[in-house]
Amino acid sequence: MQNLKDKVAVVFAASGDIAGAVARSFSEHGAKVYVTARNSDAVNVLAREIKANGGRAEAAKVDALNETDIDNFLKKVVAENGKLDVVFNGIGLGYDEMGGRPPTTVATFEQFMTPMEKICGSQFLTSRAAAKYMIQTQSEGTILLLTAALSRSKLSNLAGITAASAAIEGLTRVMAAEWGRDGIKVICICAGALMETKRISGWIDAAAQQYGIPAEQLVAQYKAFDILKTGPTLKQVGETAAFLASETGVAFNSHIVDVDCGKLNIL
Repeated sequence: MQNLKDKVAVVFAASGDIAGAVARSFSEHGAKVYVTARNSDAVNVLAREIKANGGRAEAAKVDALNETDIDNFLKKVVAENGKLDVVFNGIGLGYDEMGGRPPTTVATFEQFMTPMEKICGSQFLTSRAAAKYMIQTQSEGTILLLTAALSRSKLSNLAGITAASAAIEGLTRVMAAEWGRDGIKVICICAGALMETKRISGWIDAAAQQYGIPAEQLVAQYKAFDILKTGPTLKQVGETAAFLASETGVAFNSHIVDVDCGKLNIL
C-alpha cells in the first residue's frame, strides 16, 4: 500500500539510522524523498539505495542547525515540486557530543545546554521553515519530530538531554496549535532505545566504560522494563512515520507517539 503516493518528503539528518529508516519507508509508500545531512557521502549512498529499490530520492548536504541552509534547501524543493508534504528531522547526539553522563552538580552549563541547542534547536529550525513553505503553497502537510523516552524517565546524570527531550514534546504541541488552521499536522515520534542503531550501541559501550560495568548489564537493565518480549525495530519506526504522515495519520495530530512496544517505566 502506498499511503504517500506522489507526496514530497524531506528528511533531515538522514545519515542517522532512524532517519534513514524513515526515508526508506517514505519511499516505499510512494513519496519522492529528499535525504539531507552534513555527511553528503552517507546520504548519497542512501539515495542510491532507495533508487536501486525502485524509489525516487535525491541527496543534498544540509546542516540541520543552519537556518540559512535549511531555508535555501526547502525553497529549492518547493521550486522543483510546487509543494512540500512531509518533513522529518532525525537529529541526535552522540555520547561524546553531550559530554558523557556527568552528575548534574558537576556538569557545566555548556554541557547542559548542548542537547537543548542541537536537538531541540534543530527541530525548531526545520519545523518552522517547513511550516512557512507549507503555508505558502497550501500543502497542508505533516511535520514529524523525534524525541527520546528520557523525556518521561527518571535516570540520573542525564539532565541536559532529558530536558531537551521534554522540550521537543512541548514544542510539538505548541506548533500543532499554531499551524492547525493551515491544515498542517505536527506529531512527535518517541522511539524507544533501538539496540540495532549505532548511536544506542555507542551510548551503551561508552557508559559501560565510564562506570566500569559490562555493557550486557546495561542492556539487561533497560530490557527489564519491556512489557512484551520484543522491542521496536528500525523498520517499525519507519513504517510508523509513514503512517503518521498519511491521511489516516491525521488522528494523531499534536500527539507524542511512543514506538517502544510498551515500557513499564515510561509514563
